[in-house]
Amino acid sequence: MRRRLLRAWREGAAATARRGLAELGAPRGKPPWRVLFFGTDDFAAESLRALEAARCRGEEPLIDRLEVVTLPSPLPKGLPVKNCAQQFQLPTHDWPDTGPSGQFDVGVVASFGRLLSEDLILQFPYGVLNVHPSYLPRWRGPAPIVHAVLHGDTVTGVTIMQIMPKRFDVGPVIKQERYAVPSQCTAKELEAILSKLGANMLISVLKNLPESLKNKREQPNEGITFAPKVTIAMSCIKWEEQTPEQILQLQRAIGATLPLQTLWMGNTVKLLDFVEVHNICSFADQLLNEHGIVPGSVLYHKSSQTLVVRCKEGWVGVKTVILKKKLTAADFYNGYLHPWFQQNSKMLHEDCRFHTLKLTIVKKTERKGNGSAQYKTKSA
Repeated sequence: MRRRLLRAWREGAAATARRGLAELGAPRGKPPWRVLFFGTDDFAAESLRALEAARCRGEEPLIDRLEVVTLPSPLPKGLPVKNCAQQFQLPTHDWPDTGPSGQFDVGVVASFGRLLSEDLILQFPYGVLNVHPSYLPRWRGPAPIVHAVLHGDTVTGVTIMQIMPKRFDVGPVIKQERYAVPSQCTAKELEAILSKLGANMLISVLKNLPESLKNKREQPNEGITFAPKVTIAMSCIKWEEQTPEQILQLQRAIGATLPLQTLWMGNTVKLLDFVEVHNICSFADQLLNEHGIVPGSVLYHKSSQTLVVRCKEGWVGVKTVILKKKLTAADFYNGYLHPWFQQNSKMLHEDCRFHTLKLTIVKKTERKGNGSAQYKTKSA
């Protein structure tokens, strides 16, 4: 009896010691993992949902502790990752607060937009994984999906890589998968597709984490491209420089968040619902030969109820305009184009045009090393 009591005491003490080591951050050799997740947007939220599902997976969970680090948001509705974490009742920390030190096996980053310090990375025995929505080294940087669509890429992908300090998206590759970009796909549509692919890849890596890390490889030195942050200046159409295809790609890349802009008679105008106009180019070209039409010149094609705008090497169609309020192409013609032609019948068409909107940057006072800027408008 005494021996059984002593053995039970020793086993209990050993279990207590193991729990104590776990609380102090002793690394584990296999799942379940303790994960600290860093993210902000919809792409990242999909990975967080996959991690939460893996935490709640019956008798053999892949994850038994999950906490979240996100950025403070001035928006009333908050960031998608924070909303997701609150829905799952997960402990959440606002950057630069990263929660308890040394109590996680691995970190996971997705669309976080902040460099992690070397000291922070070293707190994780298995390092920090990054779910990046491109086939690295193509499109390193904060906006890889936008730039893939903007440049007409037919193939992109997702990379699970290991975070390195001081530089974005340069670490070794742990897992990669290519994805063929559907024709006419917008950045928002592609983001939804790649977010699910990335979440599945992340779970696959975590299932065999030590083995996955052993097989990591360095990124090649060839094929490196950069995907800088999207700015409002990108939304200004350059009628003299951009072809119809480039304007349509720009619309698919940023139009959902930043409507494309131009100037009409000194007023800023937003253009929505772009369409190809191959079938009515002959109509526009005929007018081009008869009148002094230049890039930005606007015509109205009545049968298709489309504004047809001259750009570099062709024409592009617009179905909706925002000028003080949302207008159909027919509304814009009746309210602005037709009255102009009635009053200026002897003037050349080149005077009836959209002008390229140029934004000049006015820097605001820098705070804690983070500069911000405002924009003023002027016509080209």
